[in-house]
Amino acid sequence: MGMHRFHRAEVIDGKTFANGLLKSIETDVALLLAETGAAPGLAVVLVGDDPASAVYVASKHRQTVAAGMKSFEHRLPADTTQDQLMALIGALNQDPQVHGILVQLPLPRHLDPNLVIQAINPDKDVDGFHISNAGRLATGQPALIPCTPLGCMMLLHDRLGADLAGLNAVVLGKSNIVGKPMAQLLMSANCTVTVAHSKTRNTAELCRAADILVVAVGRPGLVRGEWIKPGAVVIDVGINRIVEDGKSRIVGDVAYAEAGHAAAITPVPGGVGPMTIACLLSNTLTAFRRQQGLVA
Repeated sequence: MGMHRFHRAEVIDGKTFANGLLKSIETDVALLLAETGAAPGLAVVLVGDDPASAVYVASKHRQTVAAGMKSFEHRLPADTTQDQLMALIGALNQDPQVHGILVQLPLPRHLDPNLVIQAINPDKDVDGFHISNAGRLATGQPALIPCTPLGCMMLLHDRLGADLAGLNAVVLGKSNIVGKPMAQLLMSANCTVTVAHSKTRNTAELCRAADILVVAVGRPGLVRGEWIKPGAVVIDVGINRIVEDGKSRIVGDVAYAEAGHAAAITPVPGGVGPMTIACLLSNTLTAFRRQQGLVA
């Protein structure tokens, strides 16, 4: 207990960082509009009426407009066919006003998300889920990077500086959306990277060796204090709703109260979460610049 009493981990404030990023995006969009006469356009496709998805889509729309971008919303009924959805993606691929396309997941059961994602023009795939973007990221070429890992990297660089070379990084979770691209980004930054997952045998021991620990498994409080090396930087991607004493609250994958000996940690909520929409708009801006021939 002794060391905990003298030290509290620095809280990595993702909300404040994301707000700063959104402000700089807004400035860039205004400059580009003056320069090119065009604004970045983001198309969001929502199929069916999943309430959580509807909330996300409304929030994305609000932030897109606030950043000075064009927002194109396509709300389709739950019984939309695969062919109808593919036809819409085809039309958005061709639309010069649309620079980014996002299909809100999960889709209704009868639709195949992989077919839909692979149908998006990779240069407009602002979620970064297309295999071309996964391949570009893995081979060190300019890619659109999935929003959550991109946000995690921004927070890591903000905390640790530009140079992460030689640091031990452990990524807990191997999803295509977070774990795998996160590992690729950390490798590109010259970290020594270990990816652990549900079948890993010595997880706690591996985590204890990490200078950087990124946790994305969706299991509340899985990572205990003794898993964390003193002085490590901990990025908690988990968003889990738990009920305690009849009250519902959101917690991460890390037992936050036990992490006082870390150098820094993202809280849940208010850490990685706010970065995700900010990075979606950052990706839309990147896609716009590349499509306009303004950057490589």
